[in-house]
Formats: sequence, structure tokens, C-alpha cells
Amino acid sequence: MAEEIAPAEAPPPPPPTPAELFSAAIATVPGVTGSHWQHGEITVAASRDSVVATMTALRDDPRFACEQLMDLCGVDWPERAERFEVVYNLLSVSLNHRVRVIVTTDETTPVPSVLNVWPAATWWEREAWDLFGIIFSGQPDLRRILTDYGFEGHPLRKDFPLTGYVELRYDEDRKSVVYEPVKLTQDFRSFDFLSPWEAMTTLPGDEKVFTERAKS
Repeated sequence: MAEEIAPAEAPPPPPPTPAELFSAAIATVPGVTGSHWQHGEITVAASRDSVVATMTALRDDPRFACEQLMDLCGVDWPERAERFEVVYNLLSVSLNHRVRVIVTTDETTPVPSVLNVWPAATWWEREAWDLFGIIFSGQPDLRRILTDYGFEGHPLRKDFPLTGYVELRYDEDRKSVVYEPVKLTQDFRSFDFLSPWEAMTTLPGDEKVFTERAKS
């Protein structure tokens, strides 16, 4: 009777990679709804209403230790119901990694301010409000920071006209700066698209040649 050969045991699964371990850890953070890796950095989707708890955990949990908010910016997707993304770029100096957190909102729904997590967020939230019109609840200093006090609209929205709505100039008669509706005063011009060498039929000094030809 032939001896039965026992089936070979399946090799053990490979150990999880550092990226997989980090993704599993960050999935336990309050408010995190998903994550993916891109260019060696992790991008995290988070709930808008839980953003303060999410940021606090990413700052205080020693597995992440994101001590610094490097940037907060907006992204406009006009075709979406929640057209704006608020992007938080975090840096861990002690662990040498970055975490990007994204929450979404619309034109009227406020995003909770992270001012009490990172006081420097005031400047970034003011910029996002100024350029995109994103509202931050709990932000006591939500006012324009880059555009002028009388500016209308939010210039980084993708449906904002390239020329804007108003323009300013110094009025010599009033002795002050005045705001007026934009006027495109430059007239259309026709161009021949010729280089200077093609457009010129004579060069300086050629008059002598034509004079000699006329004499002969």
C-alpha cells in the first residue's frame, strides 16, 4: 500500500507592512471614514462634525503625534452637492511623517474650527473663508485676509469670473480710491504675426544701395 503524502502546509501570510499597520491604526481615530496612500503619504477622509475630535486624536495619540498644522486649504468641485473640500496638512516632527485629512461641506454648512487644537488655524481658516467662502463655526475672527475690505465674492471658486466684479482706481478729481464695475477698455487689435526681420523691407544703411542702383 502506497504511503499517503500529507499535503504541504500553506506558508504563513506575510507580516503587515508599515503602511498597512499605520492605516489600521488611523482607522481607529474618531471620525475617520476612510484612507488611502498616495506618493508615500496617507490621505484620510473624516466626518465634518467630528473634525475637532479627529484632529485632537491625531495630535495627542503617540502613534501619530502630529504636532503641527502645516496648512489648511480649500478645493472647489462645483458639480458636487458638497462642493468644497477642506484639506488639513499635518506634520509629525517626532515621527517624521505627514497626514492629510479631508472633510467636505457646501456653501452654507459650517465646518467646526480647529482653533483650539492649533491656534495657527485662524490664519488658514480666514484664508479659506476669504478665497472660497467656506464657513467655520467657532472661529471668532472670520474676516477677509487677502482681498480688500470692499471685495465682493470669493475669487478661488471655479464659477467666479476671471475679471471679477469690480475694479479699483485712484480718482484724481475725488482724491481717493474708487470702486467701479469692471470695464474691459482694451480694444481688439489685428496682428500680422511677422517677426521684425520679416516685416522690415530695408535695414539702416540700405539707402546707399538703393541710391547707387538709381544712379546706374
